[in-house]
Formats: sequence, structure tokens, C-alpha cells
Amino acid sequence: MKDDVQKHTETDVPDLKTFDQRLRDEAQEDLADLITEEPTSKTQIIAIYGKGGIGKSFTLANLSHMMAEQGKRVLLIGCDPKSDTTSLLFGGKACPTIIETSTKKKLAGEEVQIGDVCFKRGGVFAMELGGPEVGRGCGGRGIIHGFELLEKLGFHDWDFDYVLLDFLGDVVCGGFGLPIARDMAQKVILVASNDLQSLYVANNVCSAVEYFRKLGGNVGVAGLVVNKDDHSGEAQAFAKAVDIPILAAIPQDDDLRKKSANYQIVGTAQSQWGELFAGLSQAVSDAPPVRPAPLDQDALLALFDGSDTGAGVTLVPATDADMRGKNAKPQESLEVIYDDA
Repeated sequence: MKDDVQKHTETDVPDLKTFDQRLRDEAQEDLADLITEEPTSKTQIIAIYGKGGIGKSFTLANLSHMMAEQGKRVLLIGCDPKSDTTSLLFGGKACPTIIETSTKKKLAGEEVQIGDVCFKRGGVFAMELGGPEVGRGCGGRGIIHGFELLEKLGFHDWDFDYVLLDFLGDVVCGGFGLPIARDMAQKVILVASNDLQSLYVANNVCSAVEYFRKLGGNVGVAGLVVNKDDHSGEAQAFAKAVDIPILAAIPQDDDLRKKSANYQIVGTAQSQWGELFAGLSQAVSDAPPVRPAPLDQDALLALFDGSDTGAGVTLVPATDADMRGKNAKPQESLEVIYDDA
């Protein structure tokens, strides 16, 4: 038994120094020599990223409902620790998360079944990965654990036309970057608005996509959905600058705001917004994954009026005396003074 434990430890602990150097070496390779073939899987697995609160859940709930209404088989998976992806789809009702259910089942000595975590409405199959309780674990690790459970449930054998993954874009840890880093998705869709913070997050995701493409990955960005579009144009300017298409512009409209707040689905032919989401469904289906050209900080700020972004501010270096404040006092000289001979 002791020998088994020793063998397990020696083979499972990675040489992180070597691994880090390998990543650095691969990142410097000539991009022309890397594999850039597009995935040929029947199922389109699409990861949606955006700033928290920007409207990913609203967009996905209605997009998935419209896709199902059009006869597509759709699986919607919430990958945000807030577990709010499916709430609009299910009329505000909380969906038991995979991680929470797994914990309870494990304590009871039972196995998780599909019916414990996957639910249906309007032809959409939906589930939430969930996350740890506040202050009690890593959200990214929770995502990884959730996908491990999905694999045990038969994820790779499921028959869907589309699998939509809702990811928080603010956090840049490995768990939330899983679809990009491991080629789990064929393409990424960004959700943003005409504000600096949401476009900052969108730009970060573009940077992640480009980084892993340099390492030989295949994931690309299919485009940008502009939510709460006030026609100020910053999101459109961003999309043009990073060379990705606009898939849809969802207007800033009081009717949409009220329906979203009341957990009402508008992604249906019976809604006045049905045509908008039908168009988004077609664009999402057809848009190829492309390599974005992420912006540096100055280029991103240049998309906005300087008065809104603090342009012209000069960085003034602080001094030691500044830091000490009232405790500041003359420093004793380090000069060596010799006594008189």
C-alpha cells in the first residue's frame, strides 16, 4: 500500500517549472506552423462571456428559447456561481445546482441522476453548475468540478444541436477560462454594452482567446451582442477595432426591462421582440469563430470621450516623505564620520 501511495504521488505531481517553460516556448512559435483547423463536431458548443450584470442570462434565456422554438435541440448550462442563468427561463424559480446536489447526494451515499439537476421548459434543457458558498471555496474550481460531474453523467454522449455555456467574464482564473483553454467550445460570444467596464471585460476575453490560439487552440470569437444599446456607438467601435462582427443590438427599452425584471420570455414568435431573437439565433448559428485583435489599454480608452475616461491625467510619483506623513523626519546620514585623531 505504501509503495502504491508513493507511486501515485510521484506520477501525479506535475513539474510546474518545466510546464511553465513549455508554455512560454509554445507562445513564441510561428503562428503559421500552428494547427488552425476548425472543429467538425455536430454539436455547436458556444461559451458566452460578459461582465457581471451586463445581460448574459437575459440574452441566453431568450436565445435558447427561440432556438428550441425553431426546432433545435438546446442545452443551456449556467456556469456562474450566482446561478442566475436559468432563473429567467424558469420564471424566477431557482434550479438545484449540480455542485449543491452532488454534495447532498454524496453525504447520503447516493449518485446524482440527470433528473436531479436537468430541467426543461419550452423545449430547452437547462442546468446550473453552481459554486461554493461565499468565502468557502474557489468559484473557478467549482466550475472544473461541475464539468467533471457532467462527464460522469454522460455529457459527451448527449445529442444536442447547441450547448450554450454562460460564463462570468470578470474573473480570469483557469476555471472560468476552461472552454477556451481546453477547446471545450468551438466559439465564444461576447455580451457588452456601450460602457468602458463591459468592453474592458470583452477585451480581456479576446486576449484570452488570442493567447490560447498562439498555443495551438481552435476557439475563436463569433461576435458581439450589444445589450441595452443606447446608440452611442462605443460597442460598435470596439467590435470594429478588434475585428469581430456585431451579432445583434438589443435596444435599451423599457418594455424589455420590465419583462426581464418579471422573468418573462421575449425570445418567442409571439413577442414583439421575436424577430430580433430569431435574427440573433441565425447569426449565432452561422458566425464562424475568428481570431480577434485585442486592444491595449490606451486603444480601449480611445474609444471613449476623454472627459469620461480621465484622459490627460498625469502620474505624479509619490515620495518617501509623502508615505510617512506626520511621521516623516530627516533621515540620518549614512556618511561615515571619523573621530579626530
